[in-house]
Amino acid sequence: MNKKVIFLLFAGVLMGAIDIAIIGPALPAIHAAFNISDRDLPWLFNIYVLFNLVSTPIMGKLSDIYGRRLIYILDLSLFALGSLVVIVSDSFTVLLIGRAIQGFGAGGIFPVAAAVIGDVIPKEKQGSALGWIGAVFGLAFIVGPAIGGLLLLIGWHWIFVINLPAAALLIIFSYRILPHTHRKESMRFDYAGMFLLVALLASFAYGINRIDTGNFMSSISNPGVYGFLLFTLVAVFVFYRIEKKSVDPAINLSLLSSRQLLFTYFIAFGAGIGELSSVYIPSLAIDAFHVSKSTASFMLMPLVGMLFISAPLAGRLIDRTGARPVIMMGITGMLAGLLVFALLSMTKFNFYLAQGCLGFGLAFLLGAPLRYIMNHETTESTRAAGQSLLTVFTSTGQLMSAALIGALIASFGGGIAGYKNGFLALSVMSIVLLIISFGLKNTSNK
Repeated sequence: MNKKVIFLLFAGVLMGAIDIAIIGPALPAIHAAFNISDRDLPWLFNIYVLFNLVSTPIMGKLSDIYGRRLIYILDLSLFALGSLVVIVSDSFTVLLIGRAIQGFGAGGIFPVAAAVIGDVIPKEKQGSALGWIGAVFGLAFIVGPAIGGLLLLIGWHWIFVINLPAAALLIIFSYRILPHTHRKESMRFDYAGMFLLVALLASFAYGINRIDTGNFMSSISNPGVYGFLLFTLVAVFVFYRIEKKSVDPAINLSLLSSRQLLFTYFIAFGAGIGELSSVYIPSLAIDAFHVSKSTASFMLMPLVGMLFISAPLAGRLIDRTGARPVIMMGITGMLAGLLVFALLSMTKFNFYLAQGCLGFGLAFLLGAPLRYIMNHETTESTRAAGQSLLTVFTSTGQLMSAALIGALIASFGGGIAGYKNGFLALSVMSIVLLIISFGLKNTSNK
């Protein structure tokens, strides 16, 4: 039963993750089909990520109330519906609506999957199970572009058509395999808190996304940026006051009061920043080795491959040693990779060495360890909400990384020197994370 559950969850998370990587090869075809500008094209990614972030806490909370199976099936169904809207879209606006629905459905798949593992997998095997789920993202970015390139030979719509039978099969097996549980006591749903949470997350993501990294200070002074960020700050304060009074809050404040969880969130935030640093590696390759954009993208494969290889290893180590040593190894690996980028001469050997260290470190952070701690520090009634909150912190780090690192690189004049200084700043952050990790208690079954 456990192997069937793990495989089912693995397949669901893979489907959601692969839809980010698979769309890359289709961008030129979509660009031509709808005659859109280069400025509008990134919204195919951005709107998916935005609605993914907004959906995460909603689906986590609903999963804790109405059961994992029902909400997992709902997430898969929304993902399929979004794919169908994309397939039949006759305008770029409809296409974006489809991508938004896809992102909203995908937002609950990973945290609900992690919560299911906490519910049904024995504690001494949860690390390995979470490790395999974490390996999905490395696999998605290995096979996604290849699958996308092949399907593009038939037509860009087929990149999304393939989601329909895949989702249908996953829904059928989810109904048969996943346990059906739900909260016994009935409480009033916190609509006000959930609405405000969605609003503040959407406002933050939209405001950050509008920052021009090449003109950071001038774009920050734009009302279209600081207005959304200011609203986010005010909304956080109001949200806290509402949740404090709520009988059944959208975010249980106990998830924000534990020192163990606060350290975990902070490390997740830093790991999200570190993960997004990989976005700048192909640009560094272009400046350092004078290669084309396509060649530079392929030069990122060592990092992606290391992610896929190391994530299951991290899971197995957790079952033997506990989470804290694995997290410390992950931060050390990330730090080593960033320091190689920042301090050593940019030869191809050093370029690939840095990627290997960074990929190893991220696999030991983003996959199993933090979610393992979350499963151990929460009860069944708050587990999915906790997993969702962890995703929110990671995503927040990713969003801030895209803006701040880009601005830092630009402030040093760009080029190799700019990238090196950007990676050096991230190295300082990694040292802070390493210090914080000493404060974690070692969550272990031994």
